[in-house]
Amino acid sequence: MNIIGRITKNAVINTLADDRKVVNFSIAINDGYKTKQGERRELTTYYNCSYWISANVAKILTKGALVELTGRASSSAWIGKDGEIRSALNFHTSNIKLHGGGTKLENTENTLKFSENEVSQAETDDLPF
Repeated sequence: MNIIGRITKNAVINTLADDRKVVNFSIAINDGYKTKQGERRELTTYYNCSYWISANVAKILTKGALVELTGRASSSAWIGKDGEIRSALNFHTSNIKLHGGGTKLENTENTLKFSENEVSQAETDDLPF
C-alpha cells in the first residue's frame, strides 16, 4: 500500500535492547470532501510510522517534508490510564520517497528513495545520494 503525507515532527531513532535501531516518525494525510449540503470539509488522518531498514534515513525525515511511503498499515487500540479508549493507525514502512519540503531541505525537487534493496549501501554511506 502507498500513502503520501507530510511529516509532523522530525524523525527519532530508537535503539532496542538487542541494539537494533528503528526510525519512528508520524505523517499527516489531508483529504477533502463535500457534504450533501455542498459544504467543503477537511479530514486529516495521522499515521505513526516505523522504518527498520536503515537509521540513516532519519536525517532527512524532517518536519514538513512530503513523503511517499510503501508498506503495511495496521491499527492498535488500548485503554488509557484515564479509562478512555484510545486508538492509533500505524504504518510499517518498507520504502520511502522524499519529495521535498522539509525544514532542512528547503523545498528541494530531488526525490530520494530508500528500499530493502539499498540496505547495504544506506548503512555504509551517510546518505545514499
